[in-house]
Amino acid sequence: MAGTIQALILTAFPATTTTSSSRRRKFHHISSLTFHAALNGLSLNCNTRHSRFLPVTACHRSDQRNYIWFQIDGSGSNPTNLSALTKGLSWAQPILKFAGNNFLPLVLITGVTLGLTYPSLGCLAERYSVSKLGPFGIFILSGLMLRSKEIGAAAEAWPVGLFGLVSILFLTPYFSKAILQVQLQPQEFITGLAVFCCMPTTLSSGVALTQLAGGNSALALAMTVISNLLGIFIVPLSITKYVADGVGVTVPTKQLFKSLVLTILVPLILGKVLRESFKGVADFVDGNRKLFSRLNAFFLSLVPWIQVSKSSSLLLMVKPRVFLIAIGLGTLLHLSLLLFNTVAVRSISAISGGSKSIFAREENANAFVLIASQKTLPVMVAVIEPLCGALGESGLLILPCVAAHLNQIILDSFLVNFWRPKDNSNNIKSA
Repeated sequence: MAGTIQALILTAFPATTTTSSSRRRKFHHISSLTFHAALNGLSLNCNTRHSRFLPVTACHRSDQRNYIWFQIDGSGSNPTNLSALTKGLSWAQPILKFAGNNFLPLVLITGVTLGLTYPSLGCLAERYSVSKLGPFGIFILSGLMLRSKEIGAAAEAWPVGLFGLVSILFLTPYFSKAILQVQLQPQEFITGLAVFCCMPTTLSSGVALTQLAGGNSALALAMTVISNLLGIFIVPLSITKYVADGVGVTVPTKQLFKSLVLTILVPLILGKVLRESFKGVADFVDGNRKLFSRLNAFFLSLVPWIQVSKSSSLLLMVKPRVFLIAIGLGTLLHLSLLLFNTVAVRSISAISGGSKSIFAREENANAFVLIASQKTLPVMVAVIEPLCGALGESGLLILPCVAAHLNQIILDSFLVNFWRPKDNSNNIKSA
């Protein structure tokens, strides 16, 4: 099947081109240019009555356009038909669209699955301190994405931040009283969840989720840093009052403070300095915020992956039914905190000005609900380990809290996907 492709190439130029010689040099009219083409070993015959024209426009400069018409054979059973290739790939489009719209929960579930399936890989990553890479990467990206006007927005929303601190450190620990009423063997599962209620907010996941939800990320950062710093002094009192019933609890204050500074403040300041020092960095980050949000989600997935890998051996020691009940209790706890903080912020906004209240602004309310409803696992581990079994077996105390920590991230990732549909178009435009 020997054949040809005929093409007509016309180049249009502005009226500023004056000389006829320059027009002759730049204006190309190829009326019968013949191309011999072979695709997959077959030639295309373009001189049939079944031929069709496909216009292609290419712009090389703002004042110049090239118009190209390709005449392509549409007859016969040509295996290189473009529509056939398009139909062949159409099945993948819904999958890619679903993955793009649900990137965060999918990457978190993948991390958990990988930790359960190949725990040795996660333990190896922990040996090389990969677990520290997650929070460090999240706060570097947070600093890079933090616009100066957002800091002003956080300062303006100080009443929301103050109420967030009250909820995190003084109100939500009351939920530990209700958890302790549940009877389950081993009892350490219940005690661990009660201690978990007394913790400050998560070190990294709340900030990352707030950014993905389009919330006030600077406010989320402020509540995260301050609640964890104050938590160094308040958490031991909360555990003693609500859980330990007089058992002396000490917290490694110096170690926790150093960890908070290295994990949160240093990378955050470094990212912000990079953004402000080089205008090109700020422009690149602002133009690719969707990409950086997905990088944030990737760093966030490192936490559940490694935590599940480390705890997989303990899972084998517990009856599946008992562990599933503990997971259910952890899930119910987080849903209760979400409901409590949602009702709280709506109630305060109603009595402080309604729709004009600083609490009623969607970006502030989203940041408050996400940050005030999450509890941090690393601080709990730092609190439990020095107790030397005073509240029970350390591994059994921590295990249900690992599940609760993962549950709150996964549940909130779906909540963020529900909150952000109207932001998708903006994210795509800025990408």
